[in-house]
Amino acid sequence: MQSDSGHTTSVWMATADVPQFAPLEGDASADVCVIGAGIAGLSTAYLLAREGQRVIVVDDGPVGGGESGRTTAHLASALDDRFLRIEKYHGERGARIAAESHAAAIDRIERIVADEEIACDFVRLPGYLFLAPGDDADLLDHELEAAHRAGLADVSLETTTPVASLGGPCLRFGRQAQFHPLRYLAALARCIVRDGGAIYSGTHIKGVEAKPRRPQAKTDDGKTITANAIVVATNSPISDYVTMHTKQAPYRTFVIGARVPSGSVPAGLYWDTGDPYHYVRVHPVAGHDVLIVGGEDHKTGQKDDADERFARLEAWTRERFPVAERTEYRWSGQVLEPVDLMGFIGRDPANEPAVYICTGDSGQGMTHGTIAGILLTDLILGRENPWEALYDPSRVTLRATLEFAKENLNVAAQYKDLVTPGEVSSPDEVEAGHGAVIRRGVRKVAVYRDEGGTIHERSAVCTHLGCIVAWNSTERSWDCPCHGSRFDPYGKVVNGPAISELEAVREE
Repeated sequence: MQSDSGHTTSVWMATADVPQFAPLEGDASADVCVIGAGIAGLSTAYLLAREGQRVIVVDDGPVGGGESGRTTAHLASALDDRFLRIEKYHGERGARIAAESHAAAIDRIERIVADEEIACDFVRLPGYLFLAPGDDADLLDHELEAAHRAGLADVSLETTTPVASLGGPCLRFGRQAQFHPLRYLAALARCIVRDGGAIYSGTHIKGVEAKPRRPQAKTDDGKTITANAIVVATNSPISDYVTMHTKQAPYRTFVIGARVPSGSVPAGLYWDTGDPYHYVRVHPVAGHDVLIVGGEDHKTGQKDDADERFARLEAWTRERFPVAERTEYRWSGQVLEPVDLMGFIGRDPANEPAVYICTGDSGQGMTHGTIAGILLTDLILGRENPWEALYDPSRVTLRATLEFAKENLNVAAQYKDLVTPGEVSSPDEVEAGHGAVIRRGVRKVAVYRDEGGTIHERSAVCTHLGCIVAWNSTERSWDCPCHGSRFDPYGKVVNGPAISELEAVREE
């Protein structure tokens, strides 16, 4: 299913009533300014408002309009990167804190849903980790032992999953959960306003200044928000220009939603051990269920073959779920993978002490964003939290040095596009609804032809750190292959870390 804009549409975007908020109209002041109205930003703002803090939330789009609206909404303490690997980088204590914090996030969501009487289809259910073809059953034995060492006692080795076609054996993780993310976020937004907070959409922050006394967030139309603390919850932080972006790598992940008869697929979260792995769940809608299947990840801006990836997801799904009918939804999302597997939540190394960030969700965005709300509330209010060191953005994990080097060599290799020829030689070769990069003298130009045939040109140089963007034909966006910045066909920022649009092409 595609929206009128040409962008793929998630099942959540199609089935949620999200409140609308006006742009910021003048300078403002608060105890805490939160930049980003996704799961991390709204969780933080909600918990701070409940503590009596005056909170302002700003976003250049609507509530949940970023990556939180493109999640598959697994609420899991069974972490994607597996406890055996987490233990390798962070030791048994680190793995235990990781498991504890994600389990606590699910508990906190459940409590908020109950306290606020939120109708968001929250339900507890088990999760199942099953083998990908060719993987050895020993993987499950070792992961079971690591999960137990991490404190997850409710994990067991089973002979098969409830879906026999997925095969066996598998690990069963108890007390996982799922919900409708946008309905949950819509409710959080209403609660924040009820508790005296303010939310402004259509408000683009062009920069954060860490003043000696009170930091400020500056909008692109000249307004200033002054606060005691600023939380940058923009998926990829816009307050840090270099440091954090060397510690994580951006990936596109792909999702389909296929219609299945109600109750035909047993409720549960399902993941395989592949790399990239597949992740599956069922979401009920009126009259039927939607089988949500994701996977087929690739580095952002380094491939443009989404149709092939969606086709592989469909083939994988139909082989294992014969009850699947037509595919009704297709979408993709941005995942930031930390080099040492754990996210970054805490004081921004570039702007200490009053600027905080949350990034590096590694596919665990819903629980990770809720962890951010809990941890950042404690840090801002001066309370100790046992999770602080594990998620510290300033940490250096020596055991991840090889992964750090590999990812940054990949980034360095993308700069070769500065000197390569263009993809086409003339704008005349660009079809309606498509884009391509051309070379014009020493410059590279991003050329988009709209559906009416009009040509739009912007510089192809990403405004973050100067990589050459690439056309994403499925999302109709210009994607940076270095650090994951994304721009719409006309050059406007869609995803950070870039904060400025692609530059206009000057006449020679």
